[in-house]
Amino acid sequence: MAAPIDVAVGILMRDDGDVLLAQRPEGKPYAGYWEFPGGKVEAEESILDALKREFVEELGIAVLSAEAWCCVEHVYPHAHVRLHFYISREWRGEAQSLEGQAFSWQGRVAVEPLLPATIPLIEWLDRVRYGQKL
Repeated sequence: MAAPIDVAVGILMRDDGDVLLAQRPEGKPYAGYWEFPGGKVEAEESILDALKREFVEELGIAVLSAEAWCCVEHVYPHAHVRLHFYISREWRGEAQSLEGQAFSWQGRVAVEPLLPATIPLIEWLDRVRYGQKL
């Protein structure tokens, strides 16, 4: 199996717990599926720097701070990825569709379909957002 591709993934979280999800655009694997925004980490780039770059490129948002939350590996038919999730509660700007993707602020996540690697994280994230016990 090939080495995993490192991907920086950001969870923008508002004060009320709502999080931003983006829909994968046409022409990409899993087009139409919803996910947390992010992208591949480039050579010589830190994960946090990749996250900041991707949010500017995809959504026009400047991430001011973010904390590492979890890391998950997932094998898709087209790629083996290592997803580095960060939670950000501080950013500047309003989300814009710079790559033609739809996006939506979600409380209890209701958009479908979700990208397979995202599904198990929703329950964990609800514990962070709403203080639910394990």
